[in-house]
Amino acid sequence: MAIPGREIFRTYDEFGCIQVFDDGQKRYLGFGSNDEQSCLLKDNPSLLAHGYTRAMLLCLLLHEPRRAVMLGLGGGSLINCLYHRLPDLQLQAVELRAEVTRVAQRFFQLPRDERVQVTIADFATYLETAPAHSADLLLCDVFTGEGLDGRLLQPDFLEQSDRLLSDDGWLVMNCWVDHRLEKVMLAELGRRFRSVYLCATQEGNWIILAGKPAVEFTEKQLTAAAKKLSPQLGFSLAPFIKRMTRYQA
Repeated sequence: MAIPGREIFRTYDEFGCIQVFDDGQKRYLGFGSNDEQSCLLKDNPSLLAHGYTRAMLLCLLLHEPRRAVMLGLGGGSLINCLYHRLPDLQLQAVELRAEVTRVAQRFFQLPRDERVQVTIADFATYLETAPAHSADLLLCDVFTGEGLDGRLLQPDFLEQSDRLLSDDGWLVMNCWVDHRLEKVMLAELGRRFRSVYLCATQEGNWIILAGKPAVEFTEKQLTAAAKKLSPQLGFSLAPFIKRMTRYQA
């Protein structure tokens, strides 16, 4: 399915095409394929447009982070939401393509503020060199025009994520539902993280929430926390709670 709207901008870098589409109400980022990489609601830029990005914020019901690192910037929808709706949170984005960052600032209202730091680097290199225990939340949404970056499924990535996160930190990954068959990855998650929750979205995404501390929550407790948080986020996380399951090795 083609990305909606009219193409209003196109550029190229060493990795390929970067496109911006606009349908009047929404603005979309594309990487030269029919897969939408990011979406901005023009009348409410800090409100997340897609269910899978909202589901990634289920982590806020499990933990209150102080510093978050985002691997893969895209149009910056998650950064934009967290910047405006969690004003005490320090944000670090890691993006391979400098041109993507410029497009996010020009067309998708990526905040220009000292609370938002953007590092242009390959995420694997960043993880190898970042200080240990320097983040409370690691959000991973690393897709190319061909799909999910396969390195996210490897044990080395989970080892480096474990090293980066604080003792009460959480890793959140946006994958496809097909990745439920990645037994090696799931076993490594279960070995390194004491709490692993999974959430399949209606869009076909599969959100992994892996915490270093051992936590147990009932659906009732999570629903109450979602009700409390929804005015701040501008949407409710309650619909995703029913789709959450706890991974058991």
